[in-house]
Amino acid sequence: MHAAVLRGLGAAPRCEQFADPVPPGDELIVEVRASSLKPVDKQLASGSHFASSNDRPVICGTDGVGTLSDGTRGFFGGPRPPYGAMAERTVVRREFCFPLPENIDDKVAAALPNPGVSAWLSLTFRGKLLHGESVLILGATGVTGRLAVRIAKLLGAARLVAAGRNRQVLNTLPELVLTPTSSTFPTMSSGRRLPAPSAAPIFKLCSITCGVGQWKYCYLP
Repeated sequence: MHAAVLRGLGAAPRCEQFADPVPPGDELIVEVRASSLKPVDKQLASGSHFASSNDRPVICGTDGVGTLSDGTRGFFGGPRPPYGAMAERTVVRREFCFPLPENIDDKVAAALPNPGVSAWLSLTFRGKLLHGESVLILGATGVTGRLAVRIAKLLGAARLVAAGRNRQVLNTLPELVLTPTSSTFPTMSSGRRLPAPSAAPIFKLCSITCGVGQWKYCYLP
């Protein structure tokens, strides 16, 4: 089969022939339909990630969308090394496969989980955002930030303010944001406490940096 094969840390992967995976009883063969390229994939290939392996050669890619052995389409993650997602076929455990709605395109389904889960966990696990709270999202013009805006709205944020550097993208957010000040909010650094009267509302501040949410409290008029 054809695959993106990495033969050395820091080297560019090459499209080469690679032996087909042979699964034991608790694994499935996946016919790959789409796989996304993420920062973690680059870090693993360069050797800068803590999970980078010294075993070579390996196939790049940590997750994707494919057709499972039983014919169903699903999202998969965690292929067994040396196999990866950037190949015609890979091998994964059944519990690492998840069904997909029919109306989601393969490419979209492969690209969304990494930023989507990052945004979701930033708001729920790290920020513990509750219905009726106010939230300020910094870095709202990236993929993870835009998803965080949508998720915060779905979680019932009472007031939602978005801030980002890309003015063109920021101007597309007001219809999703619950305050008209979102597109003109001034630049501020993560975690800075703004001077304000004691009656100013407290916001939970979610700063999206490289897809990871950092949480602080701040005051806004």
